[in-house]
Amino acid sequence: MRIYTAHTRPDRAPRLVREGFSLGAFLFGPLWLLAHRAWLAAVLDIAAIIAILAVGRALPGSAVPAVLMLGLAALTGWNGRDLCRWSLSRRGFTTSYVIAARNADAALARLLTRDPALTALAAGR
Repeated sequence: MRIYTAHTRPDRAPRLVREGFSLGAFLFGPLWLLAHRAWLAAVLDIAAIIAILAVGRALPGSAVPAVLMLGLAALTGWNGRDLCRWSLSRRGFTTSYVIAARNADAALARLLTRDPALTALAAGR
């Protein structure tokens, strides 16, 4: 079973965000954040990458930049979904439910069973 948080806003379809590590966020960092509309988090991630590259120029031949990049990738992987939740909350969504389900479709079905008023909004996804 996977855990999802359901985020709702009166005029929008509900959004589901899965809990846990994101391999996509780990591998692709800011691109993954941009794909999930976490604009501010993506900009901050890009700024961190630029800072690490500046450290790399200041310390040629050092392993420090590689370690810092790996650390940033790990942080993005572990916190990417939380950054998506933060971005949703900045756009006016509220965390309404926590749902355990096999996959996102089953989680959406459980959400709509629990709150039938969301059905019309979800149909317009």
